[in-house]
Order: sequence, then structure tokens, then C-alpha cells
Amino acid sequence: MNTSRLNITLPTPIVNDMERYAKELKQKKSHIIASALDMYFDYIDLKIAEKRLEDNGPTISMEDFFKELELDVQN
Repeated sequence: MNTSRLNITLPTPIVNDMERYAKELKQKKSHIIASALDMYFDYIDLKIAEKRLEDNGPTISMEDFFKELELDVQN
């Protein structure tokens, strides 16, 4: 996996928690941060999907979706 260096500033309580977790789990702080961001991005994806659904945008049935993709769906 490619990596990039990032210089960030975090509140002291968050840094203290991160250091405690990294020590307890014997993981690098960068791994703790990357894992936390992955989970947060999954959460944000869900929130965006919920917002789009609430916006009453156009939707299609799952059956029509699979037909459009020319997939045979077994129930």
C-alpha cells in the first residue's frame, strides 16, 4: 500500500487516548489513526446514503436494477 506523510494537530486528550491504545494493542499510532478513519469513512458513507434516500431522488427496484445489468437473480 502506498503511504503519504501527513502533519496534523490533534487535541491533547485524543493524542493521549491514541497513545494509550497504540501501546495496549502494540500497534503504530499511524495504524490506529488509519483504522479510525476507515471506520469513520464507512459511517460517513452510510450518512450520505441515508441523506440521498431522504432527498427522495429517483430510485429503481432491485429487480429492474439487475435486469439493467443483465444479471439473472435467483430468489
